[in-house]
Amino acid sequence: MSQMQDARSDPYHYGVIGRAIETIAARREENLSLEEVAAGVGLSPAHFQRVFSQWVGVSPKRYQQYLTLDHARKLLADRHSVLEAAHSTGLSGASRLHDLFLRWEAMSPGEYARAGAGLAIAWGWFDTPFGEALAMGTSRGLCGLAFAAETGREAAMADMRSRWPEAAFAEDPEAIRPWVEAAFGTGGETRLQLIGAPFQIKVWEALLTVPTGHVTTYSDIAAAIGRPRAVRAVGTAVGRNPISWLIPCHRALQKAGGLGGYHWGLGVKRAMLAWEAARLDSAA
Repeated sequence: MSQMQDARSDPYHYGVIGRAIETIAARREENLSLEEVAAGVGLSPAHFQRVFSQWVGVSPKRYQQYLTLDHARKLLADRHSVLEAAHSTGLSGASRLHDLFLRWEAMSPGEYARAGAGLAIAWGWFDTPFGEALAMGTSRGLCGLAFAAETGREAAMADMRSRWPEAAFAEDPEAIRPWVEAAFGTGGETRLQLIGAPFQIKVWEALLTVPTGHVTTYSDIAAAIGRPRAVRAVGTAVGRNPISWLIPCHRALQKAGGLGGYHWGLGVKRAMLAWEAARLDSAA
């Protein structure tokens, strides 16, 4: 097993690096020193530098550079996907994403219209590299993933429950833990259940074709689903994506290179883009 794999399999270091990423993203304007970030997570600078570089793929200083506003424009210039894959693959229902295998299925329009009636949804809170996340899932897969770093727990929970008001919710993190852990790099398969209106699901399926470390634009998504004039409606559907990170709405940028909006806060979006860019560059 490589040093990278050793570091990433350690649950203690997983939590440490998650907190460090959250701190760096939240205080990106301060240009924190290595010593300041290391002190915040209780490690010596040398040990923190080594673990962070193994886990993320780049040094803490380099990661901070990925968090700048100019990074979004650079991504758009260098790694802009026009979603040609959406046409060539036919959105067949399987995609390599985030180093795991995703399978997904969508509810029928009739099921969606029932606002979750008859659905049993398990939920739980989990630590992630982007702060605390609320995950929700049915017997068929994860149906919700929300990040509370900027919104808070209460708002995140209210937001997710409002999407399927007739469902039966039960706190049961163990029922969905394997899917959540796979989603953040421990290996295995994550299953998703897309619960949305037909137009929304088309947009979310298109997002699933954007490669890790790349970005697209709202207008490209509109063109990919055959609705080139529906850019505003596409933006709304992107914002209503219930399974953040796995359905990578954070990869959708404005045509001019701006970050645009993000339902769970721009700091979270910026951290996700930086994380993916760092891992891709490290692999290259």
